[in-house]
Amino acid sequence: MKTLKFLPLLLLFTLASCSSVRVASDFDKTAPFEQYKTFAYHKASIDKVEISDLDKKRILKAIDEELLAKGFTKSEKPDVMISIFTKDNKRVDVWNNNFGWGWGWGWGFDPWMWGGRTSVSTVNEGTLYIDIIDTKKNELVWQGEGSGVLTQNTNKKDERIKEFVTKILAQYPPKK
Repeated sequence: MKTLKFLPLLLLFTLASCSSVRVASDFDKTAPFEQYKTFAYHKASIDKVEISDLDKKRILKAIDEELLAKGFTKSEKPDVMISIFTKDNKRVDVWNNNFGWGWGWGWGFDPWMWGGRTSVSTVNEGTLYIDIIDTKKNELVWQGEGSGVLTQNTNKKDERIKEFVTKILAQYPPKK
């Protein structure tokens, strides 16, 4: 009987650990996206990002791979500059399992369940923003963001960062 009480909780933890990246994007509807063919990184803004240099390298490598696959090329005189920034926070989930299976309706004493169970878990969630700036106008023309659970497992960081970048840049260039 105790196993049945924890089965939904176990399922929830399993789903949370496999949670995917949630993405969104916004763009300037007047920007000539079809004319953008070359890119470079905005080094000054990337240097300000408060994550490890290893994670920065992982992100930039993933962006390179995605943009090169879309037909872009790196250039000293680019059409667009790429900038990134990140946010992170701890998400606290609290589950209070005070329900049970009893007889009848409404509130009352349930002799089959001796007190409720409260479970607390915390996960690190992060958000990666990728900005694309038109170099001629020096204006932001596209911004994509991806949010999801982060991993501390160094063996899975490359894969997780690649997933973030791939899902964000799947929305670039925007379809007008």
